[in-house]
Amino acid sequence: MKLKLKQTFLSVRNASRTLIDLKNNTIDAILVEIAEKAIEETEFILKENKKDLDRMDKNDPKYDRLLLNKDRILGIAQDIKNVANLTSPVGKVIQDKQLENGLDISKVRVPIGVIGVIYEARPNVSFDVFSLCFKTKNASILKGGSDAKFSNTAIVKIIKNVLEKHNINPNIVTLLPTDRSATTEMLNAVEYVDIIIPRGSQGLINYVRENAKVPVIETGAGIVHAYFDKDGDVKKGTAIITNAKTRRVSVCNALDCLLIHESKLADLNKLTSDLIAKQTVIYADEAAYQQLTHYPKELLNKADESHFGTEFLANKLAIKTVTNLENALDHIANYSSKHSEVIISENADTIEKYLNRVDAAAVYANASTAFTDGAQFGLGAEIGISTQKLHARGPMALEEITTYKWIVKGTGQTRA
Repeated sequence: MKLKLKQTFLSVRNASRTLIDLKNNTIDAILVEIAEKAIEETEFILKENKKDLDRMDKNDPKYDRLLLNKDRILGIAQDIKNVANLTSPVGKVIQDKQLENGLDISKVRVPIGVIGVIYEARPNVSFDVFSLCFKTKNASILKGGSDAKFSNTAIVKIIKNVLEKHNINPNIVTLLPTDRSATTEMLNAVEYVDIIIPRGSQGLINYVRENAKVPVIETGAGIVHAYFDKDGDVKKGTAIITNAKTRRVSVCNALDCLLIHESKLADLNKLTSDLIAKQTVIYADEAAYQQLTHYPKELLNKADESHFGTEFLANKLAIKTVTNLENALDHIANYSSKHSEVIISENADTIEKYLNRVDAAAVYANASTAFTDGAQFGLGAEIGISTQKLHARGPMALEEITTYKWIVKGTGQTRA
């Protein structure tokens, strides 16, 4: 297949080779300057973001992801500064040894090279991806969706202006056209792109996985469960369920399904009490539905099979009654996307079984799944949350976008 964007990809590939010689303190200073420039250009970014928002229905679950405001830009800028303050893994010696023949062999962390990221209505990803890639001396190719066209263009313009000021090749970050053909070309750019990371809906992730020739790291959908155990604390449970569900309903770590032990059904009205003010729509199985006597009828529905295993990305919650821990574990195994799962319990043995047996990138006990986030994990920011098991799992930050190579030093040795 002939790539129309071949010259673009080649420019990024060539630019990536110039990064390895940059000093870490230079990279850090530029990242701080970009963060400050983002704050300085807040009005410009918001003006461009409004153009995108005006084209989207406010009821669309992606609207909240697309939305930027002054507080969010301040948060983005702080995340960039946090990345600047972290120690780069590039050049770290993982293993070092001398063989009997005198060869010195070391295993050293190096950049992956050119990282392509495909994402939907998340303009903050443009800043996050660039800062993490630049810190690790990777070049980045950004393929945002048409729904964030103006926001992404504004952000990349700000970044490139700072890079050019410091005589750094601006092609180390490149924003592709928003049309789908550009996605197809990047998926096939095996000579120019080292790895692709999709961030978005399950449909987008499936499309990338099924059509890419370039290696892919999946950042899967978040179908998130909370299991309220027979030994669960109601006060903790109420706070955790409310926060995990309603803090930001459109993000991948938001709660989708509450599993409740049948002996705790009497606590269900209390556990969901704070969701009433948030206007959360509930889809409950028969046993839970009968218990929710205080929940507003206009927000309460009977669940069917389609509500389990669904990533709502909206202010909606499914509730399923289970008979015991094994029943809960079976449900999670059948419906989980292996993103984030939580147990609410005061029984240490039950917690340990849950943590050991649930197969997910992040497994919690008595804490909100809203913490599944690179910045919250102390990683500075994230390039995505991997739900696969090869190379990286969970929030991916600096170390996860490096690889390694073997460096062998000799004094003239030859092999017999």
